Amino acid sequence: MSEISKIMAEDSQDLINDLESTDIAEQCINLKKLEDEISIKEEEIKQLKKQAEQISSSIIPELMEMQGLKQIKLADGSSVTVNKSYFCTVNKEQIDSAYNWLRENGLGDLIKNEVSVSFGLNEDDKARSLLDLAANQGYQPTQKQKVEPMVLKALYRERIEKGLDMPPDLFNLFIKDQTKIGRNK
Repeated sequence: MSEISKIMAEDSQDLINDLESTDIAEQCINLKKLEDEISIKEEEIKQLKKQAEQISSSIIPELMEMQGLKQIKLADGSSVTVNKSYFCTVNKEQIDSAYNWLRENGLGDLIKNEVSVSFGLNEDDKARSLLDLAANQGYQPTQKQKVEPMVLKALYRERIEKGLDMPPDLFNLFIKDQTKIGRNK
């Protein structure tokens, strides 16, 4: 052990001896109580969000539909509207088929392609080469394809509004009502 390490160890031990163990225990108990309280509050927030979602996507839309209303104004000046929200993701088990469907339907430009090549140490010069040159030199490029979630969501909404469908076996699709409250400033 170096001389500096010995001095630091002695200083640390002196500091530990100066602290009363009850202070440490007290702070540990305080920390545990705060962590428990945070967990309780997080669960309360989770339940409040669940209640708000139920009111927003089910109760208010049903009540407004029964009254034949599209929008209402509240006494405080806030406006309330119910809009459809569209959700669409690619079914992970059918990703290749889903991308083929997009291509076959003239929507292949929505698919992003990322091609990369891995190089070893001291191969910076080779890394600067173009991807096709890398493939010709025996490297194995990898390709990653994806469609941005918001692009897919917009596509689904657009197709539904035009009366077109999307295959539910390739895409996870659903529409739900969502209440928007425009707050008066």
